[in-house]
Amino acid sequence: MQKMKKILIANRGEIACRVIKTAKRMGIATVSVYSDADKNALHVKMADEAVHIGEAPAADSYLIIEKIIDACRATGADAVHPGYGFLSERAAFSEALADAGITFVGPPKGAIEAMGDKITSKKIAGDAGVSIVPGVMGLISDADEAVKIASEIGYPVMIKASAGGGGKGMRIAWNDAEAAEGFERSKSEAASSFGDDRIFIEKFIVEPRHIEIQVLADTQGNTLYLGERECSIQRRNQKVIEEAPSPFLTPETRKAMGEQAVALSKAVGYVSAGTVEFIVDKDQNFYFLEMNTRLQVEHPVTELITGIDLVEQMIRVADGEALSFTQEDIKLNGWAMESRLYAEDPYRNFLPSIGRLTRYRPPEEVCSDDYIIRNDTGVYEGGEISMYYDPMIAKLCSWAPDRDKAITAMSEALDRFELEGIGHNLPFLSAVMEHPRFQSGNISTAFIADEYPEGFQGVALVSPYTEVLQVAALALQALEDDRNRPESTSLYAADKQETQKTLILDGNAIDASVDRNGEAYHIRIGAQDLVTKFAYVAGSQLATLQINDKTYHIKVQPQYPGHRLRLRGIDCKALVLSRDVGALYHHMPEPRVIDTSNLLLCPMPGLVVKLMVSEGDSVEEGQSLAIIEAMKMENILKAEKPATIKRLPVAEGDSLSVDDIIMEFE
Repeated sequence: MQKMKKILIANRGEIACRVIKTAKRMGIATVSVYSDADKNALHVKMADEAVHIGEAPAADSYLIIEKIIDACRATGADAVHPGYGFLSERAAFSEALADAGITFVGPPKGAIEAMGDKITSKKIAGDAGVSIVPGVMGLISDADEAVKIASEIGYPVMIKASAGGGGKGMRIAWNDAEAAEGFERSKSEAASSFGDDRIFIEKFIVEPRHIEIQVLADTQGNTLYLGERECSIQRRNQKVIEEAPSPFLTPETRKAMGEQAVALSKAVGYVSAGTVEFIVDKDQNFYFLEMNTRLQVEHPVTELITGIDLVEQMIRVADGEALSFTQEDIKLNGWAMESRLYAEDPYRNFLPSIGRLTRYRPPEEVCSDDYIIRNDTGVYEGGEISMYYDPMIAKLCSWAPDRDKAITAMSEALDRFELEGIGHNLPFLSAVMEHPRFQSGNISTAFIADEYPEGFQGVALVSPYTEVLQVAALALQALEDDRNRPESTSLYAADKQETQKTLILDGNAIDASVDRNGEAYHIRIGAQDLVTKFAYVAGSQLATLQINDKTYHIKVQPQYPGHRLRLRGIDCKALVLSRDVGALYHHMPEPRVIDTSNLLLCPMPGLVVKLMVSEGDSVEEGQSLAIIEAMKMENILKAEKPATIKRLPVAEGDSLSVDDIIMEFE
């Protein structure tokens, strides 16, 4: 019998909204907490009650245990779900709730303490018979010691914050210099993000896969594993795309990893949902990385292939219920994908972006036997993305009976996802889905670094989508031409009226023709002769194009002259001219480009943490110049060439916007 009556969610954003949905379905009242920056946030609107807990910085609001407990007392909440991040893996939080007589929807204090420290957790894992990565388990005191230890282990090495998570406080070092600098940066990030600057070093496995096992345990001693998640598509150790199951594991390896995850969970008396993370080499040797004693960001893909609501199970277990299924009941059905939509600009080296969501229209959620589309989000159109918190906007998920169909469903959903007002990684997600290496399943944690070594520059305008965008541009212009004609000369009135055009797509001109019969367009491009259907409403930003039996969803924006078209990560400019005007197009002058090579511009909104040079200093190529903190991550800006510092118009502690001048060079 359910005893829990009201849950306070000690978190924000999409995970708070996610927990609220399940709690409401279970008939449990919900309470949100919010900072100054989140007073109009979606999770505040969704909850039955909401309590203000402080100023925008997390250290002044979401990370203050006393304020969460006070909010519980004020609202009568008898339980707290921590989500992930913030206080979710703080043993002191679990203990404080217990002392206040409030149920913690998560594991016991002892398990959090044991697994929250990476050094302790590895020792326990080894004792429990779990494979571990070679490394030095002792804490590292300074950069010199870090270099010495790294050299002894053998490069490359991974420098990690003991209390780290989410890619923060983590660096890969390939030589002594990187080990020294990585140690300092990891230590600084760990102190600011977790209040714990302890660092350790372990061997970095080359060409690894990041695969994790979902576990679930109750208070009656039942502990199960719910299959694995492939989380190898990462950037700066931050997961970007996850899937379940892994395209790499054999059933035998899956069973061995699952059994080790269960053994570790039992060794620490684990209760609730948790995740045991492994690094797996090309021969399917696997090594324990860490255990996350909380719900994972990527939990939806496990839910989609098992049919088990993990949040519901966490609540039931916290309420004292036994699991209602056994290991033999766990079946993996189909394939699921998750794309993390972040407020970061892929064309600017994925730097954080903030601002107002002038347009936010996710694809419609679908649940059918053929495919599922699910979108976990914590934002809405007109809302703002703040500089104070994680840049995640949404988690778009797809499910289908097999991997190829799940990828196709995800690609089409990304095409239909309308998002404007800020920089975002949606085109990059589309590009990964279309990448042959990703589609083959031959991936590793180095995938992004290998395939995009110079950063993401967009997707080349290549087949098969060149033809699709050419047809869309011509049909769009024909539709607009028809709209602008007097009714008496409408193309609808003509049985077959052909128009000669010059199509310029990303600067490349080609002769074409288009005529319209009712809703169909007859388009000729070179030797291609196509009959298509095109649907677009003026003012909309999404057009639908049908060619033969395939349907495409293309984002359309007027961009005088012409239109901006986007599809599958391709972002191009389309201009359709009459044939005689098109013949003169090459006479148009090229736009001037402003030279900013003598300036260091702020690449993102953020805080100046440290200036590492002074006016008059001479710097060398690759030398560190400044550290900018944005969305809880420290970013080191380095010199691109030798120069002398002429002017420093900013100071440490200043808040900067994108393209503010940090320093000027002679």
